[in-house]
Amino acid sequence: MDGGTQPLRQRRPPVEPPQGNGDFTAILTVLFGFIVIVSMVLIPSSSPTLKNSLTILHQVPEGHVGVYWMGGALQKTTTTPGFHLKLPLITHYEPVQVTLQTDTVRDIPCGTKGGVMINFDRIEVVNRLKKESVYDTLLNYGVEYDHTWIYDKIHHEINQFCSVHSLQDVYIDMFDQIDETMKDALQADCTRYAPGIEIISVRVTKPSIPESVRRNFEQMEDERTKVLVSVERQRVAEKEAETQKKIAITEAEKNAYVSKIVMEQKLMEKDSLRKQEEISNAMYIAREKSLADAKYYQTMKEAEANKLKLTPQFLELKFIEAISNNTKMFFGNKIPNMVMDQRLLGNFLQDMEGRRNLEA
Repeated sequence: MDGGTQPLRQRRPPVEPPQGNGDFTAILTVLFGFIVIVSMVLIPSSSPTLKNSLTILHQVPEGHVGVYWMGGALQKTTTTPGFHLKLPLITHYEPVQVTLQTDTVRDIPCGTKGGVMINFDRIEVVNRLKKESVYDTLLNYGVEYDHTWIYDKIHHEINQFCSVHSLQDVYIDMFDQIDETMKDALQADCTRYAPGIEIISVRVTKPSIPESVRRNFEQMEDERTKVLVSVERQRVAEKEAETQKKIAITEAEKNAYVSKIVMEQKLMEKDSLRKQEEISNAMYIAREKSLADAKYYQTMKEAEANKLKLTPQFLELKFIEAISNNTKMFFGNKIPNMVMDQRLLGNFLQDMEGRRNLEA
């Protein structure tokens, strides 16, 4: 080549990027996707603990709150029902129920004051964990807080109750009080040490007792039933007697009332008759008085008329008429002188005149 000409530059082939880095990124992406698929498909069939540790997407059921541990430390943050995300293997998750739940404690043996061993087959405790107290309760007693304050506590309280009461008290006399006694005892300790736990109610089943003791109790119950039946019959008889007494009293009162009414009616009739008699008597008296007055008036008028008639001539006429009316006939030589005695006639007339003067 001469000096006027420049040498030709050789072209280098383009540098290709290294293939190793791209392949590694793709492998990581595929691996991560595979882990996600395995977490969503295979882990639900595995143990709950492994599931809660490895799952990314998890669901909090209704009536629960989600509680989380990061590296073993309980977190104050809780989640509401629904779907949520977490870091697998780092964050552990547990659902905690905050609605009413029933814990059933089974097979609780205890000894009574008299030394008889009995067994409570089942005791149900209805309780609830307050939502705002979830963190403090789980921090102090863990997720199995109910084992400490319900299951174990029921065993303790039942044995305490049985140890100070006889079999008669536990099985019959005070059995209806055990529910409230257990509820108050559980609530008192929960209020003092775990205020987030609320005891709603306690249901205690009838305890199992030895067969021989049970037969004795059945016999006692039969006798008591007979006594109650007798007492009830006596009460019914007393009620019937009282009813009969009330019926008799009512009947007597009715008869007395009727008799009173009849008596008043008779008195009214007698009073009416008396008034009628009084009216009749008054009318009779008035009529008799009128008749007497008329007769008196008639007599007075007749007397006045007779007074006017009493003259010697009239009296002589009457005397002659009386003599003439005499039917006796006298025969003989000597006729009675008195008939013709003028002096006797004069005496008779004078006597009549004197009586007239006296009446005047």
